[in-house]
Amino acid sequence: MSIELVHIGFNNIIVINRVIAIASPNSAPTKRTIHEARNNGQLIDMTNGRRTKAVIIVDSGHIILAALTPETIAGRVQASRLESDTEQIAPV
Repeated sequence: MSIELVHIGFNNIIVINRVIAIASPNSAPTKRTIHEARNNGQLIDMTNGRRTKAVIIVDSGHIILAALTPETIAGRVQASRLESDTEQIAPV
């Protein structure tokens, strides 16, 4: 299993293989999850002071805040997977 890295803005990169979910920060349950992670020391803020537009939940229990929208991050994941698929199929 290879490690897939995805850029989430402001020179921040995450390992997409460890991501469980990418959510919008607007709902009450997501806000509660962010608050609990902050209290437990499991919150990673990668917004560089910008407004939080995506909340990324990883398998280690950490919560990552990103300034890019969930759609943008998902698009980058799709693009990286398409790119890796074409590299594997490249003619010899």
